Amino acid sequence: MAEDKAVKKFKDKKIAVLGIGIEGISSAKYLVEKGAKVTLLDKKEEDRIDKEYLRKAKKLKSRLILGEKYLKDLDTYDVILRSPGIKMDIAEIKDVLRSGAKITSQTKIFFDLCPGKIIGVTGTKGKGTTSSLIYEMLKLQGYDAYIGGNIGLPPFEFLDKLNEQSIIVLELSSFQLQDIKKSPHVAVMLMVTSEHLDYHKDVFEYIDAKRNLLRFQNGDDFAILNKDYMPARESDVHTQATVYQISRNEEVKEGCYINEGKVMLRVKEDSSIFGLNPTYKTISIISTKDILLPGEHNLENACAASMAAFLSGVTKANIAQVLKTFKGLEHRLELVTEINGVKYYDDSFSTTPETAIAAIKAFENPEILILGGSTKKSDFKELGETILNAKNIKAIIGVGEEWLRIKFLIPNFAGKIIEDCKNMKQIVKATTEIAKEGDVVLLTPACASFDMFKNYKERGEMFKEEVGKLKN
Repeated sequence: MAEDKAVKKFKDKKIAVLGIGIEGISSAKYLVEKGAKVTLLDKKEEDRIDKEYLRKAKKLKSRLILGEKYLKDLDTYDVILRSPGIKMDIAEIKDVLRSGAKITSQTKIFFDLCPGKIIGVTGTKGKGTTSSLIYEMLKLQGYDAYIGGNIGLPPFEFLDKLNEQSIIVLELSSFQLQDIKKSPHVAVMLMVTSEHLDYHKDVFEYIDAKRNLLRFQNGDDFAILNKDYMPARESDVHTQATVYQISRNEEVKEGCYINEGKVMLRVKEDSSIFGLNPTYKTISIISTKDILLPGEHNLENACAASMAAFLSGVTKANIAQVLKTFKGLEHRLELVTEINGVKYYDDSFSTTPETAIAAIKAFENPEILILGGSTKKSDFKELGETILNAKNIKAIIGVGEEWLRIKFLIPNFAGKIIEDCKNMKQIVKATTEIAKEGDVVLLTPACASFDMFKNYKERGEMFKEEVGKLKN
């Protein structure tokens, strides 16, 4: 059992857990339960740590080391467990690596101890939606399914419940993937563009981290790659698994694609002797007009989820049923409400230009965009071109430190521009002064939120709260 292996692995070990956040607390709790001697370390002083996380940390009765010098004595621990936001290139971590210390993570330990099959999903955007679709399809099929990683629970929360029949869907970021040495049974790589360049030294390091999802697969595994994006498409050389492609733009030899308004699966039907000259069968899963999720980009997610579920034994009927009924995730192109014929959408999770572009293209109705936020060093050129080429954007409410960079790229924008809103109440009030029946108000910032809000969730919640006040 995973629990027995964990006790044997960690009992009486001195373990440093870096980062007091949701995953750090989960890791510390799990390791304490397995008999480890845990110390929690964080760069922030006590008054800057989330109160709930701090309360949980103190409840564990583990030692706490806080402040700028939190990494001072790393070489005194048997194991160092980093949380995803802790960079591998920090000087102190490099020093202990050179000395032979073991640096690991919750993701790495989970891959080592998990007795079931893992479906790993990564990509710049879409991984949360795709992971959730796969999970719902597995559950509908009746499997012992779990979901975790960047979405749902940290995987340590359910590790002891797993057995060989369990299937675990993990949404995995580049932070979690950058140092893993095992890959999942089914690896799904979605759209990959530039992201997190405030963390990774360049886009090549970012893509390379993503490819660890595939790098350690073997011939019994499966890789599902988005053909429409070069970094994903060209990742086939980094895996020994059987490769399937997905596309919303063209047919694929083997995989899942959109054709004539339908989600289509193409897989090998049988093979001649020695596997030469295989024949293929094509299966129509669902009409795209019956998929509940809005937006062309969600067709990619639907294809990826359908392929992963099919490879896991989910029936066509159950795949289609989930696609017909899945409403989407909070803060991801989420319909908040409709007031006097105006629809308000919360797409606060949109922290990159690419996701904002996808949101803009999801609607034909007149749009009022809320754009801007704090920097992630993104390139807004394509977003600017999309705004200028769109015929249905009637107004933009520009906010945050990145708005001026976006504005610079749309000098000939013909619609109305509203600036100087200082908070979400002012932003939502500004939409009411120009929105008419049939319009779509779309919070799709294309930027991080840290200049005005704690995170994208708070930004989305405040948007929904202010929109709710309009309705009331």
